[in-house]
Amino acid sequence: MYKIAVMGDRDSIYGFASLGLEPFPLTDPAEAGKKVKDLAESGYAVIYITEALAAQIEPEINRYREAGLPAIILIPGISGNTGKGILAVKKSVEQAVGSILYLMGNNNGGKR
Repeated sequence: MYKIAVMGDRDSIYGFASLGLEPFPLTDPAEAGKKVKDLAESGYAVIYITEALAAQIEPEINRYREAGLPAIILIPGISGNTGKGILAVKKSVEQAVGSILYLMGNNNGGKR
């Protein structure tokens, strides 16, 4: 069975434990980058990461952007919303819609 993790500062993530998510209170970027890799290799399907922490480990997160699993989703932390999470979702939707439109065009000879 797949697991779901949440990473970030303690105050931002501990409420998620009551929902069954496994919290990983981290603020050090080096430690967080290693944890993302460990979680991805340990069968976690979804990893929620606070926007503040994600901004510090973007190269590690980008390694998993095109992979099927884990899905890495940015969430606002206790310090507020930076907008990065919403932009990431918007980008993913644009890519998905673009792919669908491309496939539709190729499957019927370009006719709609």
